[in-house]
Amino acid sequence: MTNLNRMPFWLRGAHSIRNQPMNPVNPRQFVDDQFPSEFRPLVATTLKTAYRTADLWIASEPAFQIPTVQWNRGRLVSWAVDFGVFKLVESGALPFDYSWEFFARPTGRYLAIRPSHSVVTISQVVDPTKQPRNVVFRANARVSNSPFFNLPEFEEEGRIDGLPHILLTHGHQSLSFSHLCIPDPKHQNGYRYRTKNLLEMPHEIKADGPPPEDTDTDFENLGLLKEDIAKWKKDHGG
Repeated sequence: MTNLNRMPFWLRGAHSIRNQPMNPVNPRQFVDDQFPSEFRPLVATTLKTAYRTADLWIASEPAFQIPTVQWNRGRLVSWAVDFGVFKLVESGALPFDYSWEFFARPTGRYLAIRPSHSVVTISQVVDPTKQPRNVVFRANARVSNSPFFNLPEFEEEGRIDGLPHILLTHGHQSLSFSHLCIPDPKHQNGYRYRTKNLLEMPHEIKADGPPPEDTDTDFENLGLLKEDIAKWKKDHGG
């Protein structure tokens, strides 16, 4: 007999309905649900504007004409990106909520974008295939992704410990890439899923006829996952 207490939460729910185990939700499917493709061109446009804005700040402000600013241009880019994404949400262009969260050490805050059943944070990275620097708040966030995966080391922890974490990455010194990513619970493993480069994504073109059938989509698994996340949010004050 299957020991339901040892099964991850997304299998326990499925087992109670079908009386047989199911596969975990595909991370790509979850990202597509939480951050639909029609909103992604807005991100690309905002990033391009933010990088140009940072360069204009540096060029127009005499106090920025020093080597320390040139070497730390990434901070200006980060602030400009946060402002641009924040305005997308505040204006309703991105239909999400947001919050300003404290870092693990209260030395500042970071922007958290909140779709219906996840949290999205933003990070500059040098290598698009590698996770950003392993700071505490990101480490805690990515462990929340363990219920996605049928990994033996997380079998005993098959429960929601926080909202699933989606990372929005973008290029560091030059803007050559941007991706929506599901970080692997183990930092060194990179990502469980990474979208194509958002900067190369064309604006949506409506095709004639019905959309192609996605045979890899399991809406029942996705629905069960979202039900469990909604319960976790309710139990933890939203």
